[in-house]
Amino acid sequence: MSRLLEKYRKEIVPALQQEFSIKNKMAVPRLEKIVINMGVGEAIQNIKFLDNAKKELSLLCGQWPMVGRAKKSISAFKLRKGHAIACYVTLRGRRMYEFFDRLVNIVLPRVRDFKGVSPKSFDGSGNYTLGLRDQLVFPEIDYTKVERQQGMNITIVTTAKDNKEAYALLEKLGMPFREA
Repeated sequence: MSRLLEKYRKEIVPALQQEFSIKNKMAVPRLEKIVINMGVGEAIQNIKFLDNAKKELSLLCGQWPMVGRAKKSISAFKLRKGHAIACYVTLRGRRMYEFFDRLVNIVLPRVRDFKGVSPKSFDGSGNYTLGLRDQLVFPEIDYTKVERQQGMNITIVTTAKDNKEAYALLEKLGMPFREA
């Protein structure tokens, strides 16, 4: 069992129950899934960029990513419907908690000039999204083999009813929010 999941069950659930006066511990907000998405627009000209992004994403997450395809054609971008332009991974369960633990304790502190993540990136339904400019902040990536920097979006989906509950959950899990 992940050390973060253990901490969640032993410390965070009782604290959130008390803070929001929730009687049933199954109603306490929890992490549902984490979706990591890498948009690779350059894959239109060279599919090798998408293959590299898939390899790097599989190193980070421990599972092979799915390929995202264009929903419609846009002639200004030379994009045709059905072209592969992104890759994404959905993490659940043990892998999700291990990824979140690494993200909070190892990756985010390695970001240059890091002052914390924005507390305003919630969507109103208790989900949080953050963007990273490049993949080199992950220790799994060998920077000598990286051909080009590739950013990614990380969406943390929770079962919280609103942003206040989700903020409390993520803060207790160790997410370093900056002062608003």
